[in-house]
Amino acid sequence: MAQWQKLLQLDSAQQDRVIQVYHDKFPREIRHFLSYWIESQNWELAAVDEKEARECFHKLLRHLDEQQIRSVQENNILQGPDFVGIKAYLQNHFEEDPLHLAMIVSECLSEERKILASAAGAQVCVPNNPAMEKTRELDNKVKELRKQTWEMEREIKSLEDLHDKLDFILKTWQSRVEQLNGSADSQALQKEEFFKQANFITQTKQVVLQQIMNSLNLAEQIVSALTAVELPEWKSRQQSACIGSPADTGLDQLEMWFTTVAEVLQQVRQQLKKLQEQNQKNGSNGASNLPTRITEVEKCTCELLEKLLANALVVEKQPCISSLTQRPLILKTGVRFTVKIRFLANLPEFKCLLKVKPVFDKDVDERETVKGFRQFVFTTGNDKVLDVEQAGGGLVAEFGHLSLKDGKSRGKGSSESQLGVTEELHIITFVTKLQQAGLQVDIEASSLPLVVISGTSQISSAWASVMWCNMLSSEPRNLSLFLSPPPVTWQQLAEVLSWQFFSISQRGLDENQLSMLRDKLVDNPDGLIHWSKFCKNDGAWIWIDGILDLIKKHLLNLWRDGSIMGFVSRGTTCRLLKEKQTGTFLLRFSESSKDGAITFSWVEHSNGVSHVHAVEPYAKKDLTATSLPDTLNNYSLTTPGNPPWNPLLYLYPDTPKDSAFQPYYSEQPDVPTPTLASGYVHRKSVSVSPNPTPPSSPPMTCMEMDMDICTGDPDKEFKALWSDVLLDEEGRVFY
Repeated sequence: MAQWQKLLQLDSAQQDRVIQVYHDKFPREIRHFLSYWIESQNWELAAVDEKEARECFHKLLRHLDEQQIRSVQENNILQGPDFVGIKAYLQNHFEEDPLHLAMIVSECLSEERKILASAAGAQVCVPNNPAMEKTRELDNKVKELRKQTWEMEREIKSLEDLHDKLDFILKTWQSRVEQLNGSADSQALQKEEFFKQANFITQTKQVVLQQIMNSLNLAEQIVSALTAVELPEWKSRQQSACIGSPADTGLDQLEMWFTTVAEVLQQVRQQLKKLQEQNQKNGSNGASNLPTRITEVEKCTCELLEKLLANALVVEKQPCISSLTQRPLILKTGVRFTVKIRFLANLPEFKCLLKVKPVFDKDVDERETVKGFRQFVFTTGNDKVLDVEQAGGGLVAEFGHLSLKDGKSRGKGSSESQLGVTEELHIITFVTKLQQAGLQVDIEASSLPLVVISGTSQISSAWASVMWCNMLSSEPRNLSLFLSPPPVTWQQLAEVLSWQFFSISQRGLDENQLSMLRDKLVDNPDGLIHWSKFCKNDGAWIWIDGILDLIKKHLLNLWRDGSIMGFVSRGTTCRLLKEKQTGTFLLRFSESSKDGAITFSWVEHSNGVSHVHAVEPYAKKDLTATSLPDTLNNYSLTTPGNPPWNPLLYLYPDTPKDSAFQPYYSEQPDVPTPTLASGYVHRKSVSVSPNPTPPSSPPMTCMEMDMDICTGDPDKEFKALWSDVLLDEEGRVFY
């Protein structure tokens, strides 16, 4: 069954996740109408290969032309999709940059697979899934609240009819008395009928008012759950998602709950107003305490509604500059950034009613104790009105042209700051006021703590601060965190580090890779990692971030498909390879290059001894010149008098090299080399190293290569076999 057809069979909550995947990215209608064709293409390859992306784009246009011709032939133009319109949309948005289309579709298909996997797991675990059960319970309460409100609406309507009947009795009283010739018995009978009707109305009002109070008790439970549980949990998920977590941050469910409860409370206010008007109209006939009770219930209703609305404003998309979409919360002075605000109580009467104003570092008093702390201001006035967005229908305000400039330092005395630039945390608060039908509510929402940099060289350190802050801070306003940064546990950091790799490639870190990093980062018995160890003075983060950049720019496919083992120490490399057949190799990241580099190690067996060799690491500039798959394909060893040969045969553990890397070679094997029109033949760069395997005679000096010997005790064997080439000019061994 096609992937899209499986998604259509999911429940509404899971389909809401699918809607969120395509929101503001790509029309779901196109995905639906072209589902089989889209799923038949290799979008992952197209997302990293501009030539493949362009070819895929033109195939898509041809497919649309074919479908349009078929629609004409079958005479179903008005019944089928608008293929001409779809083609026009694609050409307008992606013809100049088909790679962007491929990246979007590849990402969306990947997210679809995650949703299907999540749904499959949920089906197995539904009976024991507390989160799903809690969501279902709250959803049922909201539905029950709406049902009760509808029932009360019918009761109010019945009361209106009864009042009309009573009013008719009053208006016709005199004429009926005259018709009965002033008979005392008749008047008494008429009076009895009137008071009987009035008492029934009063009793009905008492019942309706009690029903309203019962509904308000249910509404209070829901409002408490939304503001104290559901909304904080969503903010926590968003906080994790900002630093790479694949957490679901969709707002559809939360917005539906907020909107429904707000609508119900507004409706209850109208119902109470009608009761009050009816009571005033026929006040002499009702119970004396009824107006007071109605006033008290109305006050309770307004308080609940104000509490709900005061928490309804959220920062849907955290501040982010366009060049760092995967690293939000890092802003640069003078560079525009975007942020999106949503009002969850999406009622028609609130449209264009609220004007939101961003305020930088609002009410941040604790900064006064920090010397030299920088202050920033917005370059222009940037108020925005909350309006209905065209795509999803939400009540939103998207700030797309905000930017900051330096202000005066907050600190007194010395201008030297107690914190580094990338350790200063700031916050943007969005404020508005609602005034509607007697309501007056001050509303605000704050961004997560952010870092303001002045140069691109500070991005890596700033991201370390953002990660550390969001790992630790449950209270977003702890903006002086780095005056005395608490340590984090390895479990916290391991998860966040894995997210960094997953966010760029859809492949995180496995237990073995994390174990290697743990050995590198944790050096104390309590298993804690301190800020200074992680980021200060050439901390491990700079090395890890260099590798992330290396993967993103040069190794994305190889990392995604698992070809790169990556984080594995030299000792572990020896242990893994020494029992493997000659020519087995693995790819690992250099531990000495701070900017990110990769090397490969392979094993050879000679005279019963295992020799593991490691080539000099390839940095970004090397991979820019020649891709890693081509380097592996063309790598050669040379010895005097012998032709060069490639020692790399099997990717660990036993995959033939060409099976693993042939899809990524720029030149396919066994293809004749073409001759250029000028008569010259194409040339290519080949990595060549002298043969490092020690023969029976004294070994040659290794160039551009490290060597480990892995039989018995590696240290002893290494020194015994290589002592003659590891002596310096004074006869000292360096090992």
